[in-house]
Amino acid sequence: MDGTISLGIYDQGGKIVRVLHQNAQLDDFAVGPDALVTRWDGKDDGHQDSPSGRYHARGYLVGPLKREDLSETSSPSTQIEANVVKVRLVRNPLRKDKRAVVELDIGFNSEGSYLKTSDGLPLFKISETPNVTRAGIAAKNENAVDIWQDDGTSVHQFRISNVDQMMAFDCGEFELK
Repeated sequence: MDGTISLGIYDQGGKIVRVLHQNAQLDDFAVGPDALVTRWDGKDDGHQDSPSGRYHARGYLVGPLKREDLSETSSPSTQIEANVVKVRLVRNPLRKDKRAVVELDIGFNSEGSYLKTSDGLPLFKISETPNVTRAGIAAKNENAVDIWQDDGTSVHQFRISNVDQMMAFDCGEFELK
């Protein structure tokens, strides 16, 4: 499967402490004998040292998502703003379980909006619109979601297709001393 990789470091409570890779290409990693290799400096997203303890690394291979700009639209109901969307992913061939399900949400900051997991790992850039004040997501069908974002002057709608073309992976647990 082709695509980009987003990888996060999580504490024992499941809270993301560091986005280690966001939309990374395969050549951003060293290739080991049976895995891709990366390093974590032990710092959180605020560049502060993380406390000693057990951490978990997990991420997603994000396949060829398609972003369609549906232009300005009327504001969706406020109920949509709080929703997350559950998406069934491509089965990881290294795991014997069924296809994983991920909850997708929308994040935004001064650089624009992005598709993220419900636990905060950014997966895919939606727009570079600054000053987004609110955003919503709704399932269009089993492989597409509709996104609305409001920057205070207009509401813009996007459709992201092929969201089922992602694969979850787990890098395991490790201890930071």
